[in-house]
Amino acid sequence: MILSRYEQMIARRYLLPGKGEGFIFLVASISLVAVMLGVAALITVMSVMNGFRAELFDKIVGLNGHAVIQGYGGRLANWQQIAADARATPGVTSATPLIEQPQLVIYNGRPEAAVVRGMTEADILTNPSIKAKIVAGSLADIRAGSGKVAIGSRLAENLGVTLGQTISILNPAGRSTPFGTVPRQIAYDVGAIFEIGIYDFDDKFIIMPMQDAQTLLLLGDQVQMVEVQTTDPDKVGTILKPIAERVKDRANVVDWRQMNSSLFEALQIDRIVSFIVLSLIILVAVFNILSSLIMLARAKTRDIAILRTMGATRRSLLRIFVTVGLAIGTTGTLAGAALGFLILYFRQNLLDFAQYATGQQIWDPSIRFLSDLPSKPDPVEIVGICLMSIGFSFLATLYPALKAASTDPVEVLRYE
Repeated sequence: MILSRYEQMIARRYLLPGKGEGFIFLVASISLVAVMLGVAALITVMSVMNGFRAELFDKIVGLNGHAVIQGYGGRLANWQQIAADARATPGVTSATPLIEQPQLVIYNGRPEAAVVRGMTEADILTNPSIKAKIVAGSLADIRAGSGKVAIGSRLAENLGVTLGQTISILNPAGRSTPFGTVPRQIAYDVGAIFEIGIYDFDDKFIIMPMQDAQTLLLLGDQVQMVEVQTTDPDKVGTILKPIAERVKDRANVVDWRQMNSSLFEALQIDRIVSFIVLSLIILVAVFNILSSLIMLARAKTRDIAILRTMGATRRSLLRIFVTVGLAIGTTGTLAGAALGFLILYFRQNLLDFAQYATGQQIWDPSIRFLSDLPSKPDPVEIVGICLMSIGFSFLATLYPALKAASTDPVEVLRYE
């Protein structure tokens, strides 16, 4: 919108408080602050929700793969052939055997529920979700026959165990004897402690080489599943459809969406609800812009009539009032975007301060799954939020601008 010099001058004068117009200026200032806070809140919450989903996806899929070929009854025979067929399927980048079984871990007579995860030595050393999250020890020590395992940091804390100490893993499904089933109990040294950042993994997981897991669980040469990685996790169903057809008589193919469907669906619903609720803050702020412009138009009725008699057109007045409203909305939007980025940058510090000030654990990892508050700003989404705010501000200016432009100078000045 291009304004002439006199239109720019009048728009600037209307943005500043005149004599007896302090209340109008106050309402306009409140509108600007409200738009700023609404935009900042929307950018902050949406970025945190995006980060939460991305962190969960990266860490969960990083450990569990995009899909698993899971044998019926918890056993997958001839898994070598299945893995080879999977690797030969277009779109599949890797297929590795995996064992995952709930067990009981004991240290100094203290039992804790845990999940034993058997992985190949190569997978243990190269898995990005594990190798970069070691807080003590080394994954190089976790080798078949070494009697060493890696455990989650919270599980180690719950057991009171440190690096190098010995834990016992109890398999209730032990050997059958004339006196009943005897549980199988094997001692392992803690060779590494990891902290992935997902509460359930850090609190429950024990990672050991595949051969040791097979010995503990009496699986022989069998495994429980084959973990599959693909080129596109969003098309995993289409990519693995041929494999599912070939193994349907002995195994089931479960992708990451099915394994975590309730979690990711809840996140998506929460994201949509948060967007709608926080958008109402911007909408309320826009109504404040509408009310301030209506009051401004009423206060400037005489000035508008004089401008009309001096040759100002209706289109000119329309542009002036639209510019005033857009200036408030745009300034509030840009300030809100800056405030949102500032909050995101210091989000963990602000969270720690809030927890310290209130004495409450606002971010509980056992509920939130992640140890730290994540963030992932989406440029397209942020631009959309800013455009939505400016668009609402523009719509709010139309009625008062049209009202001001339709002022009849004869009727106004008749009684002057």
